Amino acid sequence: MSVVWLLLGVLASGGQASGQNEGWMVQPARPTVGDTVWLERRFPLPAGWRLRPGRLAGSGVVEPLGDPIMERSGADWIVRYPVTAWTPGPHAVTIPPVWRLGPDGEADSLAGGTAAFELRSVIPDSVTAPTPRPGLAPLRPVRRDPRPVLLATLGAGAALGLALWWRRRPSRRPAPPAPLPPAAEVADARWLEAGEPKAVAARAAGGLRAALARVVPEAHAGLSTAECLAKLQLHRPQAPVRDLAGVLEALDHVAFATGSGPDVAALARRARALAEGLTR
Repeated sequence: MSVVWLLLGVLASGGQASGQNEGWMVQPARPTVGDTVWLERRFPLPAGWRLRPGRLAGSGVVEPLGDPIMERSGADWIVRYPVTAWTPGPHAVTIPPVWRLGPDGEADSLAGGTAAFELRSVIPDSVTAPTPRPGLAPLRPVRRDPRPVLLATLGAGAALGLALWWRRRPSRRPAPPAPLPPAAEVADARWLEAGEPKAVAARAAGGLRAALARVVPEAHAGLSTAECLAKLQLHRPQAPVRDLAGVLEALDHVAFATGSGPDVAALARRARALAEGLTR
C-alpha cells in the first residue's frame, strides 16, 4: 500500500507540472470593462476519464458569472469560466485545481494555474485626460425695451379700474308701474239683487263719512257717528246736521240690523247727494 500511495503522489506531481505548462485562452481577445470574459483551456484525457473543475471564487475585482462549463472536443475536454471585472487594466485570476476521475476510481488533480487578461476602458481618453480650454468671453446682458412692459401694466390697471367701477355702479331703480285704471263701481242694484243690503249701506256710510272728514278734518273716521256729528256741528254749524244724522243713523241701523229695514237704495242715493253737497 505504501508503494501504491507513493506512485500516486509521483503521478499527481507530474500532472501538476504538466498542467502549469498549459495556458488559458481569453475570449474575446480585447475585452472592455463590464464585458463577459471567457477563460478557456483544453485538457487531454484518456478514454473513460472525466473532469471535475473547481468552483471559481471571487476576488473583489474579478467576479465569476456562473459555474464552469465543460465541453468535449474529440479526445480533449474544454473547460470555460465566465468572469467579469469593472476596473480597466491587467487582471490575473487564480484558477482552482481541476480533478481527473478515472473509470476504476482513480483520481488525479491538475493545477489550474493563473489566467491573465487586460480590460480596456469604455471612457474616451478625452474624458479621462481632458485638454484645458481657454475661458469664455464674458456675456454682455441684452438690453430690453421697458416700454412694452410699462404699457401692459398701464393697460392691466385701467382694465382693473374699469371692472371695479362697473361692479360698484349704482343699480338702476325700476320705473314705477303705471297706475291701474279705477275699477268701475258695482251698482247698488247688483248688490241688492245678490242679497247684500248691508254692503250697500256700509259703502254709502263710508263715502259720507269720508266727505265729512274732508270738510272737517276733526270729524275723522275713528269717531262714532254721534261724535262725528258733534264735531261737524262745532266747526260747520251751517251744515245740514239733522239730515246727515238721520241718514247716517238709518245706514248704521241697516248695517247692524238682523232683519229687513228701510229702503236701502233710497238711503244710499240720499247719502251720495249729501256728500256732494258738502264738498261743493
